[in-house]
Amino acid sequence: MRIPYCVKLFVSIVALSFFYSCGKETKIPAANSTQDTGTAQVTTTTSTTTTVGTTNTTTPTSSEPCCKTENVIIIVIDGPRYSETWGDYTRQNIPNLYRLQYEGVRLDSFNNMGTTNTDSGHDAICTGNYENLENTGQVLPQYSSIFQNYLKSTGKPAEKAWVIASKDKLQILGNCQEEGWAGKYMPRTDCGNAGLFTGYRSDDTTLIRAKNVLTTYHPNLMLINFKDPDYYGHGMQWDNYINAIKETDAYVKELYDLIQSDDTYKNKTTIIVTNDHGRHLPGVADGYVSHGDGCDGCRHIEFLGIGPDFKVGAALGTPYEQIDISKTVAKLLNFNMETSKGKVMTQLFK
Repeated sequence: MRIPYCVKLFVSIVALSFFYSCGKETKIPAANSTQDTGTAQVTTTTSTTTTVGTTNTTTPTSSEPCCKTENVIIIVIDGPRYSETWGDYTRQNIPNLYRLQYEGVRLDSFNNMGTTNTDSGHDAICTGNYENLENTGQVLPQYSSIFQNYLKSTGKPAEKAWVIASKDKLQILGNCQEEGWAGKYMPRTDCGNAGLFTGYRSDDTTLIRAKNVLTTYHPNLMLINFKDPDYYGHGMQWDNYINAIKETDAYVKELYDLIQSDDTYKNKTTIIVTNDHGRHLPGVADGYVSHGDGCDGCRHIEFLGIGPDFKVGAALGTPYEQIDISKTVAKLLNFNMETSKGKVMTQLFK
């Protein structure tokens, strides 16, 4: 029996439609959220800052700043033990920090999980990597620092990033060994008496130098090191060690007041107060005199952050590490720290 032409035409059209639809790629809509891998990458968008793990419906743009912060000042108090600072419930040695905590956010579980010495601790803060550096300034950090990455990202001159330190050996923080970064994008430094291998200077001199740089150059990124708690601890001078903690506490307040009185900095600056390391607990080695191992006294350090993007009057038990400072500073100032092993301390933010 012959099949009518119209029936053949209909069957052909249906068959063609079927093969066409089967040949098209079927796409499952991709979720905007990404599983948190633990690296705490942060996506900045045109309308919101989104931590990985949340829904983001806006196309990311790396050039859009996430934060109100335009400047970051990191103050490193060298070597006080936590039990003489925030671990002492009276806060008798840190009255100014105790009052300033109501302006910002405090971390009660902040640790140096690397080598608990001066050079390595500062290196971890600035590069986001734990390295076991020789501790007399003989060896540069392996990786590029927040200062180099900031200067490269912004194209700003060297005087917009500074390392100012009582210890001369911390001049190493201005450079690194990493290929493509060694000798490039280096910040200005003012360390020790006259730079590397010239000897330590007094903390009150460092305070004067830091205040002069702040008012003269208005840097956007700065690290300030005060040495005396560590210096007198090693000297087995308990009374001077305690007095040095009190004096550096007063220096922090002076710097805070200066920043708040300067229109360039007021309400646009984040201050971070922390340590490079602590000291041995009583009964460990020679106690407060030394440091350098993995005891809780050496690892547990202080962290106070004050700035327009941080929570106010908060004390958090969220555990973070020294290497996390680098990624957090990079978020605040909107640049990348690709070689940092740290993560953004998201709990600090409002």
